[in-house]
Amino acid sequence: MPLSVDREEGGVAIVTLSPEASRNTFNPVNFTPLVGTLEDLMEDPTCRSVVITGSGNFFSAGGPIGEFADAIDDGTIGQMTSEMTGTLHPLILKIRGSETVFIAAINGAAAGGGLGLALSADYRVCSENAKLAAAFFALGLSPDGGTTWLLPRLVGVQQAKKFFFENQVWSADTSLEKGAVDEVVPHDELIERSVQLAKNWGKWSVNSRRSTKQLMDASTSTFFETQLEFERALMIASSLTPDFAEGVSAFLEKREPVFSLSEEE
Repeated sequence: MPLSVDREEGGVAIVTLSPEASRNTFNPVNFTPLVGTLEDLMEDPTCRSVVITGSGNFFSAGGPIGEFADAIDDGTIGQMTSEMTGTLHPLILKIRGSETVFIAAINGAAAGGGLGLALSADYRVCSENAKLAAAFFALGLSPDGGTTWLLPRLVGVQQAKKFFFENQVWSADTSLEKGAVDEVVPHDELIERSVQLAKNWGKWSVNSRRSTKQLMDASTSTFFETQLEFERALMIASSLTPDFAEGVSAFLEKREPVFSLSEEE
């Protein structure tokens, strides 16, 4: 199997790529089950947050180079890259807009499209063994996986440009220093820390999680006036939910709120 799913208390799901899927994530045999699994978890109201991690030396590597060579030879490379990005990019959009919290537990190398997958998460925890690499320029490619939108928002435009043009590889500590990841932990504490974060970030209401993710992503591509109207619309919608009533009651009663798993509850 290319991956496994383990469920934890607090609505947390841990998705672990097999060693082969970590090395060769975007082969359809590995990638199709990953996409289906993540989409199913995002649609599951009992799943508040997802920890995604790899196995061995890789978190998620880029495209299958050997298959690229074959596709170049038989003239199907355009179709292949079209199908690959046509699957990866909608997944990243869903992750960014979903109420499900995503924690990337980066155990090893995240490269190419795998880097985009890591950057699309809401929080990135690195093992001391982790590395971030673009790897596009060495292949004569332009970047994909949302990396040219996601990375500059984390580290700045010029740092991201240098990362791509100099074909840099960032260690875990360098990634933290640049702002590409949120923390570095000992390798044997990676999953425990990631699950702890997933529980903490996933405990809030559906509307708080989803709306904040959407608002934050919109904030640098809209005028301030437009952003304020977006905030106003989502605030009004949130105020009409049972979770808001629960939050107000909990505040007045000086207790922790207990938010519902879905908007229908």
